[in-house]
Amino acid sequence: MEFLLQPLTLLTFFPLVGVLVILFMNSEMKAAIRWVALVTSLITFGISLWVLSIFTVSSPDLQLEAKYPWIAVAGWNIYYYLAVDGLSILLVLLTAFLTPISLLSTWTAVEDRVKDFMIFFLLLEVGMMGVFLAQDLFLFYIFWEFTLVPMYFLIGIWGGPRRMYAAVKFFLYTMAGSILMLIAILFLGIQTDTFNIPTMLARLPDLYATTITPQTQMLLFIAFAAAFAIKVPMWPLHSWLPDAHVEAPTAGSVILAGVLLKMGTYGFLRFNIQLFPDATVAAAPWIALLATIGIIYGAAVSYAQTDVKKLVAYSSVSHLGFVMLGLFALNPQGVAGAILQMINHGLSTGALFLLIGMIYEQTHTREIKVYGGLWKITPIFGTIMLIASLSSMGLPGLNGFVGEFTILLGAFGSKAIGNPWYAGISAIGVIMAAVYILYMFQKVFLGPAGEITHHHDLKDLNWRELITVIPLVIFMFWIGLYPAPFFNILAPAVEKLLSALPL
Repeated sequence: MEFLLQPLTLLTFFPLVGVLVILFMNSEMKAAIRWVALVTSLITFGISLWVLSIFTVSSPDLQLEAKYPWIAVAGWNIYYYLAVDGLSILLVLLTAFLTPISLLSTWTAVEDRVKDFMIFFLLLEVGMMGVFLAQDLFLFYIFWEFTLVPMYFLIGIWGGPRRMYAAVKFFLYTMAGSILMLIAILFLGIQTDTFNIPTMLARLPDLYATTITPQTQMLLFIAFAAAFAIKVPMWPLHSWLPDAHVEAPTAGSVILAGVLLKMGTYGFLRFNIQLFPDATVAAAPWIALLATIGIIYGAAVSYAQTDVKKLVAYSSVSHLGFVMLGLFALNPQGVAGAILQMINHGLSTGALFLLIGMIYEQTHTREIKVYGGLWKITPIFGTIMLIASLSSMGLPGLNGFVGEFTILLGAFGSKAIGNPWYAGISAIGVIMAAVYILYMFQKVFLGPAGEITHHHDLKDLNWRELITVIPLVIFMFWIGLYPAPFFNILAPAVEKLLSALPL
């Protein structure tokens, strides 16, 4: 019983309560099923706030540990081991925050197989929580792979016309990287006699000094990096993302952009940088190069899009390039800025996908050219879309600016990257973001009325839609105007992480 009452166990597995209730409900009880899923996710969010309330901000160490022997085979002990620290707490909160918001967005958008949809969505939340909390590599891998299954079905069943192509592409890309990571996990487990991450971290320095060569460490780094770079996604491994976003239902796009992509950046933070310190320092300039290319490429391709959802999808390649640049600056400003930017991207891009989904429900098209003059007809929708757009492009006073500024500050002064030109070129990406976002906004909301605006009786946001997006807007302003509480949570864990690097 003690096991079930552990805060992190409750947080991770409480969505299963909702799954069990929904399983025994009649499929025709659509409204009741929606309410059960929403209430379950809101209680999970409440548990995450409880976890935050008992989290010691000043400590850099793992906290609220739930550690129990799980699998014992031939001398091997695999643990059920969950814990949280400053590197993961904000991502845990983001997951719990975005899940009910995503579910609320499906209220009228998903009418087919509602029971199955809600079950898969709650299962996805379990997997995402597990990824951010697992402190045993074997357990982490199980959660990592588990998230694939519900997301595959969410895209494949409730997606757009090319949903099966997008779902299979998403599945195969992620699996390809995961196989390399699994091989590296098994190698590390055999070498260190454990999958327990803190124990592994304690044993690896001696092994690096004796039996594991620098070349082997770099190969292990690459194996983990392959899985995480696909998930981020980094250029040139990004081609699955636009298809997945465009075909996914609105709730799927929100959680994909808001949380699932962050599993990749979190993987680099938690595993590559911690487990392979020498390889991390050696690879930093190369990662920075790929990140910089991704920033410019993502911004340039975004400008060329005619589908507003695909534009936002490609912008994620650019925004997450900034996150990778900050992580591999390997200094406090860069890493803290990168973690905060993971949260910022989840808020601003999540809001954009929500808003695009809301107008799509009325018009059934996302083509930029058929809109125009939308602000006059839907002023509330236009105002919130403007705030989310300005947040995404990094306007001072909103959350996007804080993250990007801190990342560029870290990248300019980074010993690991060793070249300020990466930061200088990346800064051009900020200007390019303003170009493609303002272009999109001008075409859709300003100017003469387009075909859609003429021929549809468009309605402004209703109370449910406002409740869905307003919490995101509040956090955009909060982080933009007063980011100190968020940086305070990150600082001790970031300092501890970087202290172990040979810099």
